[in-house]
Amino acid sequence: MRLTVRTDLALRALMCCAANPSVALRKADIARICNSSENHLAQIVSTLSAEGYLNTLRGRNGGVSLGRPADEIHVGSVCRFLEQAVPLVECFDEARNTCPLKEHCRLKPALKNALSAFYDALDDVTLADLMEENTELNSALTMSGSGPRAIGSNSKMESSYECDTA
Repeated sequence: MRLTVRTDLALRALMCCAANPSVALRKADIARICNSSENHLAQIVSTLSAEGYLNTLRGRNGGVSLGRPADEIHVGSVCRFLEQAVPLVECFDEARNTCPLKEHCRLKPALKNALSAFYDALDDVTLADLMEENTELNSALTMSGSGPRAIGSNSKMESSYECDTA
């Protein structure tokens, strides 16, 4: 199984927000940490916020934060949500399936079972599971310096700050 870059970056962004639970992060900083373009990340953030995985707040004190507790965000549901429009193989897309073997092939049900098992395994993993007692990951994703605005504060967000990525 292979996840799309979109899903990979979405999971990175969610982990970044989980590592900074009391901070509204700027998309530019998440993009930098996640090694993504800001435009690509903005699309992902929009999609995740529409589904309630992220909260976004515009304006001077705005930013991105988790939309629900990390222990309520299951990796399988995030992946399933983001990957639902991407068929694993051509025959999974009935409208565009041109495979000449489709009438006699036994591979499709086997692949459906494998895909289901893949998502089922990820359903047992929460965002909190990925972050808990994972000092190195938290260190790589935690914002440091004076830039991020603590949620609930009225302080102005700075235009730049340091990020621990080691």
